[in-house]
Amino acid sequence: MSNYIEKKEINEEDVKYALDILSGKWKLKIMIEIWKNESIRFNQLEKNVDGISSLMLTRCLRELVEYKIIERKQFNEIPPHVEYSLTKLGKSICPIIHSLEEWGNKVKSEINKK
Repeated sequence: MSNYIEKKEINEEDVKYALDILSGKWKLKIMIEIWKNESIRFNQLEKNVDGISSLMLTRCLRELVEYKIIERKQFNEIPPHVEYSLTKLGKSICPIIHSLEEWGNKVKSEINKK
């Protein structure tokens, strides 16, 4: 029995669209950090995503909000603050991220075999 998924017609444009949303050095790291924390403030994200600048974090967050992967919630209290969380659409990628983690681990193990 094969471990491979049955071959089927693949819409390469849809795959490319999904990869474009996730592409870049930071977006996946940001999404994983939000996923781990459920809801997180900008400053905490900036601390947790090692090496990212405020400008780049802002740009990536705006793109992810635009794609409806994350939501930005503003709290008008004292002091005012903003929190980011995954949307239902954003949460739908979590199993895929987990599968990528497993696949990456498998590939790494195969490459490192002697």
